[in-house]
Amino acid sequence: MSRLLLTILLSILTLPACAADVAGIFDRGSTQFSLVAGSGSAFNNSYLILGAGTTYYVADGVGVGLSYENWSGSSPGINKISPSVQYVFNRQASLWPYMGGFYRHSVISGLPGINSVGARAGVYFAAGHSSVAGVGLAYESYLNCQTAIYNSCSEIYPEISFIFGF
Repeated sequence: MSRLLLTILLSILTLPACAADVAGIFDRGSTQFSLVAGSGSAFNNSYLILGAGTTYYVADGVGVGLSYENWSGSSPGINKISPSVQYVFNRQASLWPYMGGFYRHSVISGLPGINSVGARAGVYFAAGHSSVAGVGLAYESYLNCQTAIYNSCSEIYPEISFIFGF
């Protein structure tokens, strides 16, 4: 965790140098790729989360995306697919606030699939040539949730992202 914090701090310190490299990363026609690696918990178990996603900007600051996550290392196994939309504000500055929404379908071994909807908000900052890092919060609400199966039908969680644009 301390390495992650150090990386974020160093990235913030280099904002003026990097901001020009990523000025158009949120413009119409640009594409971003993201990788997910982390941990999470569900069903009172800990999981390794690996995934990937892509976002295409249909208008300046307006991106539509699709992502996939695999939760492994515990049982039941979980796979999630999620289309999303987001808006990035003030793209001419060195910090870019964002907000967005998503729909998610989760496939859980041995259980019926469950759908959820959510919202996220945070801020991106330059992290290098054609890349940004982001920190934010997400809120997710599960639809048709049964508390007898799932401990909670909604959750708030932090998000840390590293995004590469082309």
